[in-house]
Amino acid sequence: MNTIRALIVDDEEPGRANLRYALQDHPGWSIVAECPSVATAREALHAHAVDIIFLDIQMPRETGLALARELSTQTSPPLVIFVTAFNAHAIEAFDLHALDYLLKPFDDQRLAISLERAAAMLKQRQQASYAQAMGHYVKAEDEAKKEQPAYWQQISVRSVGRIECIQLADVLWIEAAGNYMQLHMVQRKVLHRVALSQLEKHLDPAHFMRVHRSAIVRCDQFSQLEVLGDGVYQLVLANQDKVPVSERYVAEVRRRMHDGMRPA
Repeated sequence: MNTIRALIVDDEEPGRANLRYALQDHPGWSIVAECPSVATAREALHAHAVDIIFLDIQMPRETGLALARELSTQTSPPLVIFVTAFNAHAIEAFDLHALDYLLKPFDDQRLAISLERAAAMLKQRQQASYAQAMGHYVKAEDEAKKEQPAYWQQISVRSVGRIECIQLADVLWIEAAGNYMQLHMVQRKVLHRVALSQLEKHLDPAHFMRVHRSAIVRCDQFSQLEVLGDGVYQLVLANQDKVPVSERYVAEVRRRMHDGMRPA
């Protein structure tokens, strides 16, 4: 595509300058405006066509989350690369929702990766999918402030140049695969670069259960519990997939299977 038009939003001038100088080494990228606040960013968005926003999260008066919330309601908004100082919760949230971010202070390699991802998504016209993922992120952040946050109904997954929203109701079980997790569905499997433990706390325990350190299963998929040896168990699912079960979870698996077989 032609020149990618970027907007930098950061209340600190050194932060804006760092990005400005770093982008000079990347031909095909142009900065249309630099903004010290969300309010001035809104004005810039009205005045300029923008493809990418480098958006600082921690800003006075209005945080970057306020602008992200507004952008997520648009049909085809600019893509957002969140810029943040180290915050374990923020980084985990971005990873879970397949959103891109730069961690201050970022290096040239990490910036190049973000720019490459953004360019690929723009090429495949993924603005609408990104807006959906960002909307899920904002909703989850709002929910997290409540005493009883709602469990997730969907998850956003990044593949090459695109983001896909997957309904958790379509997921049969989830398998740990190193730093990734693999979502098993009826017709396919999808990898997502998030640890299983990160997603687990957002799953409704009434519908999903961890049965092994490497597996979480949707409870309505429990079919048969097999004993393979002394303290060795596996769960056969409705689709005939076989999942290992740790001894510590066996009693709860049996209870859920028994309860599920009771007449209504």
